[in-house]
Amino acid sequence: MPIRLTDLTLPAGKKARLHRLLYQGGPANGTLLLLPIDQGLEHGPRDFFPNPPSADADFQLRVAAAGGYSGIAMQVGLAEKYFPDYAGRVPLVLKLNGKTEIPSDEAPLSPLNASVEDAVRLGADAVGYTLYVGSARQDEDFLQFSEVRREAERYGMPVIVWSYPRGTAVEARGGKDSFYAIDYAARVAQELGADVVKLNVPRPDPERAKLSPKPYSDLALNEGEMLRHVVQSAGRTLVIFAGGERGTADEVVAKASAVLEAGATGLIFGRNIWQRPFDEAVSVSLRIRDLLLQHPR
Repeated sequence: MPIRLTDLTLPAGKKARLHRLLYQGGPANGTLLLLPIDQGLEHGPRDFFPNPPSADADFQLRVAAAGGYSGIAMQVGLAEKYFPDYAGRVPLVLKLNGKTEIPSDEAPLSPLNASVEDAVRLGADAVGYTLYVGSARQDEDFLQFSEVRREAERYGMPVIVWSYPRGTAVEARGGKDSFYAIDYAARVAQELGADVVKLNVPRPDPERAKLSPKPYSDLALNEGEMLRHVVQSAGRTLVIFAGGERGTADEVVAKASAVLEAGATGLIFGRNIWQRPFDEAVSVSLRIRDLLLQHPR
């Protein structure tokens, strides 16, 4: 059974804000459809080259409004400059940390650049935090996140954790997209206090899977079985899956269908959407929204 908001024991502020995201915005049936635009910081301007108008954050906000999204995730600078024109129309998830792709990813840490207080000031309904599970610097990451979690508790703000396996130790155990790594990331997010966890879809690689610890190295699961296990590992943390790099519209809808069938609460699709011309981006978004309407929570 998919986890629902009523299954969660949360303070009133967190529950009220999650209710707005799940039952008032977007599909409004307990599912979650988010549009992220944090790639400009994480990847630089190169992600906007396939669709130059998308370099203007107003493009993504227009897509979110027209495409029936539950909310948009962005960094504080974009939120301060662009979000006021859409406040009350598109719910905001404020990303609190981020990094560039320029330094080596061998031991990543995503530093804070905003606070939960900023999120309250900007009218956000949730905050986002990127956690690098398995990084050699995860001790610093855990401590930094614990401060965010405590601040979020004070303000009644839901926390969405981008739980990403990263670093040399992860690569030595099968890689960041292995079932082992993503399953572990789901559990870590729950253990550390995430209200919602964003995960990537595991990518089977039989050769690299042999590097994972047992019993993962001996498992032969299909994609659906892996997805269901990952959702279960997140426990009472709502799970949303990322869309990754751009695919065809049919591939996007197929991925969305697979994660919903596995029990996920929803989806967070960025480049798969806004690297397309506006009309196409909205059209694909509405197809995904129609799919979510078939999977009420």
